[in-house]
Amino acid sequence: MNSRNVFIALFCTLLSFSAQALPKKIVLVVFENTTYTKALQQPYFTAFANSGVLLTNYHAVGHPSQPNYIALVSGSTQNVTGDANRDISAQSIVDLLEAKNKTWHVYSEGFRGSCYLGGSSGLYARKHNPLISFTNIQSNPTRCANITDERNFISDFQNRNLADFTMYVPDLKNDGHNTGSAYADKWFKNTFDSLLKNPTVMQDVLVIATFDEDDNHNKSNQVFTALVGPDVKVGVQISDKLDHYSLLRTIEDILQIGNLGLKDSQATPITGFLN
Repeated sequence: MNSRNVFIALFCTLLSFSAQALPKKIVLVVFENTTYTKALQQPYFTAFANSGVLLTNYHAVGHPSQPNYIALVSGSTQNVTGDANRDISAQSIVDLLEAKNKTWHVYSEGFRGSCYLGGSSGLYARKHNPLISFTNIQSNPTRCANITDERNFISDFQNRNLADFTMYVPDLKNDGHNTGSAYADKWFKNTFDSLLKNPTVMQDVLVIATFDEDDNHNKSNQVFTALVGPDVKVGVQISDKLDHYSLLRTIEDILQIGNLGLKDSQATPITGFLN
């Protein structure tokens, strides 16, 4: 896509959003290693999709896990091809947010804090906590302080103290990695259902649930992704071909923070999901 067409696409996207009430806060929850059809066999993932918008042609961008997480926050896999610890010198969504004086927070279950760079600790896995791998975050204690464990998430949500952009990373059991999609489905309901049903705490919040990749058996790498919030249409399915770069692009557009100039800038944004 040439620069003129990129500009036109960006202008049209912003114009379409400008006529809608945009969510002010976004919560992104990422689950593990499940095909699209298997996720929809679980009762709560189905209920979540039915209460908002389901993306029926949405795909991860690679295998194994870590490249997908890196892509979701930086518009590129940054040449990461495996799950080993990587220190990445690149820009991410954090840089865009801070440049616009917007806030961010990662709740990563089991994270030890203090810029912990170990690959694992109990059920925590660094490969699923992408922002700690960016050197301009891991070398800055103030920025690292925005990556915590999960203990304050519920109270922050209930007290409407969420950051503008929140990423929630369940541990290896709760994300389904070690346990399967049925376990993740029950955890998702137990953790999020009462929040989603509370109109006071959900004001201006968009909750997005996605999976990092399928179970590595399907070439299409299609995964479940759905969006729920007070300004989101209910019971709608969108069949546009989309991927993790599309999701990042949509988050950037909603929060009006620009883009990273990588595959996010070229991606097809998600449209038609807001009232």
